[in-house]
Amino acid sequence: MIAELLYYIAGLLLLIGAAFSFLAVIGILRLPDLYTRAHAASKAGTVGSGLTLIAIALISFDGAVILRALVGIVFFMLTAPISAHLLARAAYVAGYKPCGETVFNALENHDGDSSKD
Repeated sequence: MIAELLYYIAGLLLLIGAAFSFLAVIGILRLPDLYTRAHAASKAGTVGSGLTLIAIALISFDGAVILRALVGIVFFMLTAPISAHLLARAAYVAGYKPCGETVFNALENHDGDSSKD
C-alpha cells in the first residue's frame, strides 16, 4: 500500500520535473539573449532535475541510491546557478550586450568600485 503510493508520488514528481525541463528548453529556444536563456536553463533545469532525482530517491528503496540522488540535488543546486552567473558575466565582459528590451543593466558603467555610486 505504501509502496504503491510512493510510485504514484514519484510518477507525479517525474511529470512535474519533465514539465520544468521542457520549460527550460522552451526558454532556451525562445528568449531573446544569452542572459535570459542562461537564467531559464539554470533555474528551470535545476528544478526539473531536482524533482526527477527526488522521484528516483522515492522509488529506489536503497540507501545508496537515495544518498546519491540527494547528493546530485545538492550538486545541481550549487553548480547550475553559479555557473550560469559566471558564464553570463564572462559574456558581458567579452562584449556581448543584452537585448534592447533590457530595462536595467547593473553592469553598465560599473568598474568594480562601489564607493563611486
